[in-house]
Amino acid sequence: ESFVDELAHAAGKDPLEFRLGLLKDHPRARRVLETAAEKAGWGKPLKRGQARGIAYHLSFGSYVAEVAEVSVDRKEGKIQVHRVVCAVDCGSVVNPFIVTTQMESGINMGLSAALKEKIEFADGGVKTENFSSYDLLRMSEAPDIEVHIVTSGDKLGGIGEPGVPPIAPAVANAVFAATGIRLRNLPMTPQSVMNAMK
Repeated sequence: ESFVDELAHAAGKDPLEFRLGLLKDHPRARRVLETAAEKAGWGKPLKRGQARGIAYHLSFGSYVAEVAEVSVDRKEGKIQVHRVVCAVDCGSVVNPFIVTTQMESGINMGLSAALKEKIEFADGGVKTENFSSYDLLRMSEAPDIEVHIVTSGDKLGGIGEPGVPPIAPAVANAVFAATGIRLRNLPMTPQSVMNAMK
């Protein structure tokens, strides 16, 4: 999804419109993209220093689009995710609360992997042996999350993992929109941001 974003910019097209063009024969994919973009205010101005990125994913039979609103501290390289707007189509929904909470938790899990989690090695072995040396996203770092369920009577999909895959590219695409730099490795640590800015 980051590469799709690169293709959109290379073609001089809006990343949302570019994706919609590629998915013209996939109505469920288009609906989640359009819903997430509309609810996030795609194309409308944000606070100074903030930018949006969008990503889409299909997994376990569920269609998910996410828009991330981020800012980047240019002096320290820290990425702050302020808000994530998610649209999901998992077919018929029995309990909307479960769908919402699963998507929220998946987004936070994905953000943790995208921004922080890594195994480090030193002295011929694993340096990261426990959570004391394995950094995770803290509650104070979690963004505001909106989940919009796109109702459909289509085939049922899973709802555990599908919130995870789109968040890293949505954030990376927003970082590009904010700074003009492309991050192609995870986690997107402050050091990797500073290195990319050089």
